[in-house]
Amino acid sequence: MSAIDPRLLEILVCPLTKTRLIYDEKAQELISDVAGLAYPIRQGIPIMLVDEARRLTAEDPMGLLPEPNDHSKLPLSHKKE
Repeated sequence: MSAIDPRLLEILVCPLTKTRLIYDEKAQELISDVAGLAYPIRQGIPIMLVDEARRLTAEDPMGLLPEPNDHSKLPLSHKKE
């Protein structure tokens, strides 16, 4: 498992919501609780592509998150009309 630079964690944000991410060291993922996505970290490199992200479920440690079409928790600039 490769460690990720703490300085990198300070500047990375979710590409979808532009919100802060939570580092899950055990799963090697960056979690966007607002978007309900987990971005993988491969060989110490965060893969910040929405298409590569895993959708979080109620079974995930982060808890129950919004469904894919529930934009109520997204920042106003990202809500769908």
